[in-house]
Amino acid sequence: MTPGDALPPLTVPITRTLVIAGAIASRDYQDVHHDAEAARAKGSPDIFMNILTTHGLVGRYVTDRLGPEAVLRKVSIRLGVPSYPGDVLVLTGRIISVNERTIEISVVGTNRLGRHVTGRVVAARPSPAGARR
Repeated sequence: MTPGDALPPLTVPITRTLVIAGAIASRDYQDVHHDAEAARAKGSPDIFMNILTTHGLVGRYVTDRLGPEAVLRKVSIRLGVPSYPGDVLVLTGRIISVNERTIEISVVGTNRLGRHVTGRVVAARPSPAGARR
């Protein structure tokens, strides 16, 4: 992996179950993440995914690309448009920098409305096969 390299995309269907389970798992009990009527009363067309679920999907994207030994050291994201049930989130990434110990990746996640998430992730590089950490 060298700076400028693009990483393969990850396509994630945004289901009602993912939105609600992600909110519950992250202890985010705001009604807009699990109650469609409450979300509509607050001006949203439906429930929408919370930032912690997005954060987890960004982490999954990077570790799926780098392998199971990769360790996330820093994740910095910014939310854009919401992700609703029925949307498809497509995560893409590009290598920004690589050194002996870490790799930095820019990540963008888009859906039908535009950019849902942008950010950067710094991960400890996986050890070569058989090497000790």
